Amino acid sequence: MKKVLSLLGAVVCLAACAGENVVYTPQAQIMPQHIKKIAVRQILNKTEVFALEDKFYNELYDEFLRNGSYQIIPENDGAEGVVVTTISRYLNVPIQYDSQLIPTVYRMNIWLDVVLMDKTTNTPVWREPAFLGTQIYAASTLPGGMTEVQARDMVFQQLSRDIVKRTVDGFGSVWSENKKKVMNNPEYTTITD
Repeated sequence: MKKVLSLLGAVVCLAACAGENVVYTPQAQIMPQHIKKIAVRQILNKTEVFALEDKFYNELYDEFLRNGSYQIIPENDGAEGVVVTTISRYLNVPIQYDSQLIPTVYRMNIWLDVVLMDKTTNTPVWREPAFLGTQIYAASTLPGGMTEVQARDMVFQQLSRDIVKRTVDGFGSVWSENKKKVMNNPEYTTITD
């Protein structure tokens, strides 16, 4: 009898949740209310690839401007929040070859360490230590292919959108990989073609 009642209770619970408009929406974790002005600090590049940070900084800054949720100002002009970004790893490896062992498809991964600092309390609002941007692309010698620089631009656009989304929409909107998994895996060493 107890089994029948517990089964009936489970069926009733499932039926109650089966409606069309039943969706789990977690409580939004938004920016502290005193942060209305954000600065984007110059990006630090810890890879061997030259000048990644300049192009990425411009893309990130422009993405914050396009979003328009927060006023973007220089850090010394009264910014309450600061986005601090470090390019920690860059990996561009061939993943497919033709019959003569010439690379035809590449995978590009760029890892960032991103922190949004609250300048009034000097504490992090959020941190993503292994923020990953990925692009798989065909070699530029093939139809529809792209160069490494074009693929890198696409990764920077994706990462910029993700950082802005993480800042504006809060925790759970985007997330990083497990930093230990990235740091302890020899596959994730910094390599460029």
